[in-house]
Amino acid sequence: MQNDMTILPLHGKAPQIHDSAFIAPGCRIIGDVEIGPDASIWYNCVIRADVNRIVIGARTNVQDGTVIHCDSPKPGREEGFPTIIGEDVLIGHMAMVHGCILEDRAFVGLGTIVMDGCVIEGDGMLAAGAMLTPNKRIECGQLWTGRPAKYLRDLPEPAIAEMRAGVAHYVENGRAHKDTNQKTGGL
Repeated sequence: MQNDMTILPLHGKAPQIHDSAFIAPGCRIIGDVEIGPDASIWYNCVIRADVNRIVIGARTNVQDGTVIHCDSPKPGREEGFPTIIGEDVLIGHMAMVHGCILEDRAFVGLGTIVMDGCVIEGDGMLAAGAMLTPNKRIECGQLWTGRPAKYLRDLPEPAIAEMRAGVAHYVENGRAHKDTNQKTGGL
């Protein structure tokens, strides 16, 4: 099996990927990207930091087909909108994450859109298929859903515990995929 991932420097900045992270075949990681220990970037994700930086913390997983980008600096917003993703974050399949902050233990459901200036606090959840419009904040322990997303309810403790268990599952699953890909020549 031939590895078809792309890891490219751009504008003098190369992706910095921790040795323990799993980067699946088919991924495209470009520019000023930092990926932390035991993070997993699953098949066919695009992480493009060509106009600002992207940080992905330890044990965070970015599931298949997700696109992560950022927004460039502009007058009145000299920093632009980097995308800062904390530790132990779960990002579902086919999500679009753009110029936002996902704090430690945030959850972004599959098929969601998170737009510029948004913040999802720890243990906050954006439900599958939802769209968080610019500059919205999901507070700790809240569940938001819909297009555009709105507050639905607070999450019960078992739901928060399930999200945390999901992080451990993806760390182990990422290690298994990394090992298999290395043995078969995929990585």
